[in-house]
Amino acid sequence: PFASTFATFFTRAADHIRMGVVSQANVKYVGTHVGVSIGTDGPSQMGLEDISLFRGLPHALVFYPSDAVAMEHAMVHAVNYDGPVFIRTNRPDTPIIYDNAETFAIGENKLLRSHETSKVTIITAGVTLNEALAAGTTLESEGIHVNIIDLFCIKPINAESIRVSAHRTNGTILCVEDHYPEGGLTDAVRGAVSLDGFKIHQLAV
Repeated sequence: PFASTFATFFTRAADHIRMGVVSQANVKYVGTHVGVSIGTDGPSQMGLEDISLFRGLPHALVFYPSDAVAMEHAMVHAVNYDGPVFIRTNRPDTPIIYDNAETFAIGENKLLRSHETSKVTIITAGVTLNEALAAGTTLESEGIHVNIIDLFCIKPINAESIRVSAHRTNGTILCVEDHYPEGGLTDAVRGAVSLDGFKIHQLAV
C-alpha cells in the first residue's frame, strides 16, 4: 500500500507509522508539499521535520527526488523494497535535470558538478538543488568553482562518495536543505562522515 499526503501530516500519524514498522507492515509513504518552498500555504502546511521522522525508523528507506525522472526511479525502488519507504516530494514546478536513460540505485547520490579547483562540496536535494545549481553557475562566472551532490537517497546514505568529493574540496562541505536544522539532510551527512574531520556547514530553515 501507498499512503500520500502533505508531508507534515505524517507527523500526526507518527505512532501508527511506528507501530506499522514494529509489525513489519510493508507501507510506502509519499510526503508532498515539503518545506518553506510551498509558500503562501503557511507554516501549518510545511513539512519541516519529515526527514527526521522517517530517518529514525529502522529499515526504512528515505528518497528525496529532485525531478520527475528521479521520482519515477524512487517509486520503482519503493515498490520492489520489502519494508517502509518515504519519498519526499516538492510542490513547486522544477526543471527536469536528468535524462530518461539515467539510472538510480538505493544508497546512491549524484555528483552533478565538479572541478579540480572547487572550494566546497555542496550537498542538497529537491527544490534546493535547483538553487544550488543556479548559485554554482553564478559563482563560476566569478571564477569560483564548487562541487554539487544531489542526495537522492538520504537513507541509506553513500558516505564514500561524499568523502571522495569532500577530500577534493579541502574537507569543506555545505549542506543546503528545506527542512529544520535538526534531523534532516545535514544530520544524515554528519552521521555518515563524522569521523573524517570534515568542516560541515548547514544552510537550513
